[in-house]
Amino acid sequence: MNNSHSLRYSQCSRVLLVLACALGLTMMSVPVLNAADAAILQPVADKAPARPLPLTATFEKVTGTESAPFVLKLKNNSQEALKVSGRVLLSVVHHAMDKARPIPEQSVEAGQIMTIKDLSSDDKVVLTAPDFAQLELTVPYKI
Repeated sequence: MNNSHSLRYSQCSRVLLVLACALGLTMMSVPVLNAADAAILQPVADKAPARPLPLTATFEKVTGTESAPFVLKLKNNSQEALKVSGRVLLSVVHHAMDKARPIPEQSVEAGQIMTIKDLSSDDKVVLTAPDFAQLELTVPYKI
């Protein structure tokens, strides 16, 4: 009888030890996760929401050329010049080509138009400018 009692006691103590370790690890990880979340969210909370990029987009179809059939014209609607750059994410890519074509930075004066040529249907144009939210446009199939 004494032997079965000590065996039961030994098993119970092992189970309690395992449960205590599991609970301890769980309780230790909660503050660490909360600190990590706060560290990640802190820089975002400090930033003001970005303003929309003040560009009006117009797609035009170009006929009679051997290049891609669409052109994107972007009019600067703000009162100041914008430094705009970006990339064109190509809808059709050959295995030896890059999947994106860079758009070098251009200064677009107030009221002026920036032109991006050689676009195909379903290409995505991603534009950025300092202090503004990113602008993403998709070339339509038909105009």
